[in-house]
Amino acid sequence: MNKPLIAKPGSVDLERDGQIARVTINRPTALNSMTMEMYEALGDICARVSDGDEPDVRVVVFRGAGGRCFSSGTDIGVLAAFQTAEDGIAYEQQMDHFLGAIAAIPVPTVAVVDRLAVGGGLNIAAACDIRIASDDARFGTPMARTLGTCLSMRNYANLLSAFGVSRAKRMLMLAETIDAHEALACAFLTRIAPAEELDAVADEIVGTLLASSPITQRVSKAAIARLGRAGHPDGDDLVAAAYGSEDFRGAVEAFFAKRKPVWNGK
Repeated sequence: MNKPLIAKPGSVDLERDGQIARVTINRPTALNSMTMEMYEALGDICARVSDGDEPDVRVVVFRGAGGRCFSSGTDIGVLAAFQTAEDGIAYEQQMDHFLGAIAAIPVPTVAVVDRLAVGGGLNIAAACDIRIASDDARFGTPMARTLGTCLSMRNYANLLSAFGVSRAKRMLMLAETIDAHEALACAFLTRIAPAEELDAVADEIVGTLLASSPITQRVSKAAIARLGRAGHPDGDDLVAAAYGSEDFRGAVEAFFAKRKPVWNGK
């Protein structure tokens, strides 16, 4: 295995392993929650792979450090700084940019999920082409229970595509998490395995990708992406309604005070 190319605590790290680029969300003491600096690093890594700065990469593997969580999403401290609805719109546009950078990687991408992928962590996994997980993994976007925020239209579309309308409504309106077996049944996951076997399953999936036609993979991925981009409506008014609400600001305060938020619908 080659020397790490990008590595620092509380970071997103890139390491080359032959034709494999391994990307690690590295903040295990905070369940791999993402700061804006980490999102920027993620975007830089995606650009580096997409622009050919990492020659001969055939597969990109995304994983969270520590074995407890893929990613719990955006650090709440990022959202605590928001003052207006426009801050929320700008944030969701940034998320579209970073997640779009993952989707734009021209070679196959694989998310390896240990135990938990929620919020922005779920969105990162959903932006990958193939997802495998430990059999005790859970997936969710519990905004209705935590901060009263929302997703961009692109991420709503991704969630619907990944889980179907009924499951997406459960996840969004009831703040339910989906276990690995249900995620496998609805084809969000390709494979599940006991935690101790997850590395072997990941290696098997990556090996199959490396043994397959890179041209077929590249053009098929591009074709599916073009079809998926068709017809996304604007949703800034919906984002503004969530991030500009009194409920959102109160929920952020409640989070830091370690109490349950009170929802007034305003």
